[in-house]
Amino acid sequence: MSGPAAASPLLHLRDVAKSFGPVAAVKGVSFALHAGRVHALAGENGAGKSTVVKMLAGVHRPDSGGLELEGRPISPDGPAAAQAAGIAVIHQEPTLFPDLPVAENIFMGRQPTGRFGRIDRGAMNEAAGRLFARLGVAIDPDRQARGLSIADQQLVEIAKALSRRAKVFVMDEPTAALSGVEATRLFAVIRGLTERGAAVLFISHRFDEIFSLCDDITVMRDGAWVSTDRVADVTVDTVVRRMVGREVSALFPKQDVEPGDVVLDVRGLTRTGVFEDVSLTVRRGEIVALAGLVGAGRSEVVRAVFGIDRYESGDVRVGGRLLPPGSPAAAMAQGIALVPEDRRQQGLVMELSVERNATLTRLRPLARFGLLSGRGERRAATDLARRLHVRHGGLGDAVGTLSGGNQQKLVLAKWLATSPQVLILDEPTRGIDVGTKAEVHRIMSGLAAEDMAVLMVSSELPEVLGMADRVLVMREGRITAELPGSRATEESVMFAATGQPGAGA
Repeated sequence: MSGPAAASPLLHLRDVAKSFGPVAAVKGVSFALHAGRVHALAGENGAGKSTVVKMLAGVHRPDSGGLELEGRPISPDGPAAAQAAGIAVIHQEPTLFPDLPVAENIFMGRQPTGRFGRIDRGAMNEAAGRLFARLGVAIDPDRQARGLSIADQQLVEIAKALSRRAKVFVMDEPTAALSGVEATRLFAVIRGLTERGAAVLFISHRFDEIFSLCDDITVMRDGAWVSTDRVADVTVDTVVRRMVGREVSALFPKQDVEPGDVVLDVRGLTRTGVFEDVSLTVRRGEIVALAGLVGAGRSEVVRAVFGIDRYESGDVRVGGRLLPPGSPAAAMAQGIALVPEDRRQQGLVMELSVERNATLTRLRPLARFGLLSGRGERRAATDLARRLHVRHGGLGDAVGTLSGGNQQKLVLAKWLATSPQVLILDEPTRGIDVGTKAEVHRIMSGLAAEDMAVLMVSSELPEVLGMADRVLVMREGRITAELPGSRATEESVMFAATGQPGAGA
């Protein structure tokens, strides 16, 4: 594939390769970043994107090939050297000193000093204020970093990079934890950086972001370069085919299933200030989606249904039986499983092994005379991993060694081990690549075909429209519309989510 024509690149990766033991993580990858342009790096989990980022950040040194900045070879031997060269990496979740002011976080180790060598806080705050003004954002330089949103923490990191005169900004999944409004603000900041001559490398699994923000796109697969093009010259289908190396004609492989009896029946659920008078049903063999904007109350409703959060009025019935509120144990006993939004913090115990995480919900059945059977645990974990195609190095490895998509499938496996009647999925494909998304969708569809009732919270409209038999739209804690999956459109869902006229119920 021919890359986009442009003037001399600001940063050039030339045939870089990196191996870890016998595993070749990156195999001779070349592409260039140009001043004033946003360059997307796309690929499935495991394609080598993170290794490329770490080479740019100075964490890893290439085994062969090299980097050129403004035409000069560079070989950063650590993050400080990469920063000094003008390369800034903005991570998904920045690490600031929480008990220090914002301005001090920006100028850590480089604070301006006055008489007698004391830090000149006035000058430091003024300099930080100028940086935020350049970015077009309002953050108090004197406020403590503790309590800043993830979005504001990222902006502090960008301001820090500007203070170091960074020329290249590498952004690794920067919007994964942001709301729509926060992401829009970040995009405005990114455009401002490129207008001032910076180059931005942008990594995201969200194609709508790539196609609205980026100028160029490089695709990687299995550690190797596949293509580099102008974004305007390719389509989502083209990029997906290159990422996975095959046609993904069935990203949403929804099977047609005739819904059965009502399994989950929620009536008048209310928690003051969070959600009000929420009623919904889910039948056997049915996938029902809860759609809406961030903050609409969707996750809070499913947490209450599962018993994590209490509610003040209303009731939940499973198979006609009343479920006591505020008891996840009772919810599990009656056949409800919840795959949470944050798999790392709420779905897995990252320090434990793959097999222990897979069987956490079944430790008692696997025990004999009060002692856990290692052989039984391993057999159960092997069966679950095989059923959901979880790719792992070994069942005894820490679960943190798995890719995001395989972690998500392991959370699913853990809950499917309980043989639930109702499966609640909160953002089931957030932060995973397109190929793994298709696998998760296949699993969901297969479970519904086996008569399971599925309730899904999703912020991705294509997922909602592609997988749901019915769409329930929430706004400000209330259900504002119920749409059959066959009639739901992006427009009708967004009308209902924003309270605009035109949403048909």
